[in-house]
Amino acid sequence: QVQLVESGGGLVQAGGSLRLSCAASGTIFKFNYMGWYRQAPGKQRELVARITSGGSTDYADSVKGRFTISRDNAKNTVYLQMNSLTPQDTAVYYCNPWPWGGYWGQGTQVTVST
Repeated sequence: QVQLVESGGGLVQAGGSLRLSCAASGTIFKFNYMGWYRQAPGKQRELVARITSGGSTDYADSVKGRFTISRDNAKNTVYLQMNSLTPQDTAVYYCNPWPWGGYWGQGTQVTVST
């Protein structure tokens, strides 16, 4: 069973950038899609971005043009580069395959201040 550990979150001012990493204990190549999700306080978890094993990407409209998802199959790692952050991006960010109905880890907290 593959375990995923998210890291790279933190506190950043509006307009700043962060790069999140998701390290897998095993191969992620078997998952056609890997996704980054987020859950803000009082809101449902949402898919932010996803990437196929071949590198094709999709983004939520709210992050399009600001966030970039990438994956390194050799390193079993998925990344999320987040630029031009706004307070509305404040949330706990998770990575998992897409679609996913299983276990959710602790995620990594991203807090964007004004």
